[in-house]
Amino acid sequence: MFIIQQHKVPDGISKIRLLDYAPMVFTTIPSKSSMKKVIRKGALLVDGQKVPSGSWVLVGQELTLLDLEHNPPKPYKLELEVVYEDEQLAVINKPAGIEVSGNKFKTIQNALVLNISISTESDALKWARPVHRLDRPTSGLLLVAKTASALMLLGQQLEKREIHKKYRAIVAGNIDNSGEINTSINGQDALSSFNCISRCRSLKTHWLSVVELYPHTGRTHQLRIHMADYGFPIVGDKQYGDGPVLRGKGLFLAAVELSFKHPITEEKLTVKIEQPSKFNSLIEKEKLRWKQFNNNN
Repeated sequence: MFIIQQHKVPDGISKIRLLDYAPMVFTTIPSKSSMKKVIRKGALLVDGQKVPSGSWVLVGQELTLLDLEHNPPKPYKLELEVVYEDEQLAVINKPAGIEVSGNKFKTIQNALVLNISISTESDALKWARPVHRLDRPTSGLLLVAKTASALMLLGQQLEKREIHKKYRAIVAGNIDNSGEINTSINGQDALSSFNCISRCRSLKTHWLSVVELYPHTGRTHQLRIHMADYGFPIVGDKQYGDGPVLRGKGLFLAAVELSFKHPITEEKLTVKIEQPSKFNSLIEKEKLRWKQFNNNN
């Protein structure tokens, strides 16, 4: 057993129960139902004590998330692209369509067992653990801890919003060059910003825009909700907005850059990947279709 993450409840917190508050802080827990199980088995303590999930959260309380697991997950045979790895952490390129963690067998957590080596450090985890989440349909960079120290310190960076993420998306419509979206999500403050890097005409939506997206808060489905609310839904998003859905192509949203401080050396690390090839294919296809249509009229 070891401490994964600790959090002190700040001043100004509104009246809220532990089951609603904890998922906003401990973002490695994939859902409220999962958090309820964590609380029930005593892996989340309040001031060192096991408490019910319906308890009220109070200013100054210290919440502690513990690792009580002893047996490694059943390995899921899925080859992952490891973009960066050292003895403390790794960054992998998550495929679209797979959950990061949860009760299913086919998860990134279970695939890490066969893809990430066990650290040689004294506080090595028995298996690598994701530090944060990506939505199931979203692809891209996922930060993984290999030691207890890395898991705790990176969790603290995440909580303090010191891990910076950049996403690439294709949205329906001719969006502004740049802007901010600060509409609340489920009654909580949420802030995202965007930069448009290219546009093309489209027979389906008149315009498509390739954008870089920056979430400054960590609400569930934040970028997808914000882009839909702003009137430029992400292509392939079946849940939000009314943008086009391309059969077999999935969601056109990918985490392409992570910047954070190395938990041990404190060196600033920036890890980048290119946008998925399906982004380029869609843009080229839409350009060609638009050209052919206009040449025939």
